[in-house]
Amino acid sequence: MDVILLERVAKLGQMGEVVRVRNGFARNFLLPKGKALRASAENRARFDAMKVELEARNLKAKSEAQKVADKIDGQNITVLRQAAETGHLYGSVSSRDIVSMLADKGFKVERSQVELNTPIKTIGRHKIAIALHPEIDVSVNLAVARSADEAERVHKGEDVNVVRTAREEANDVAEAFFEAAAEDAEENGSEDDQG
Repeated sequence: MDVILLERVAKLGQMGEVVRVRNGFARNFLLPKGKALRASAENRARFDAMKVELEARNLKAKSEAQKVADKIDGQNITVLRQAAETGHLYGSVSSRDIVSMLADKGFKVERSQVELNTPIKTIGRHKIAIALHPEIDVSVNLAVARSADEAERVHKGEDVNVVRTAREEANDVAEAFFEAAAEDAEENGSEDDQG
């Protein structure tokens, strides 16, 4: 079926273009959502009459989306889930969960705007694309972890899926202890010099 696009549709075309799409896609998505009209001489004349209004509406929507994009781009989101030692989640993180987390931070995003092809099933850091407008895409950083402490490590870029030996963990604890002791010694030494 040939349709006239009333707005830019990703991977399909720009506003005003006549494109050929599958009948089901046109009947079930484009036409009911007001994104297109059936291609006919009558609808072409109707589109030409509406073109200025459609462009103004598109420009307004784009500017509103840009304001939201400036605030949301690069945000860090944390999701705590139970997982196995190997890092595989017992459940998954879906677009619904991401929308909920963004809503908790004060951002209103629709599930259809979250571009997540498959649910996330592993612990770690994931970059999630969000299409706020057909011409504006942003991304958020999602940390999936078992605890808040692990989430901080994930946001820093550490790979928490690596199985560590007891000796490696003991070395890290000892290193942190001696670094803290050295910092305390430096602070006390600088205070003695001033007094």
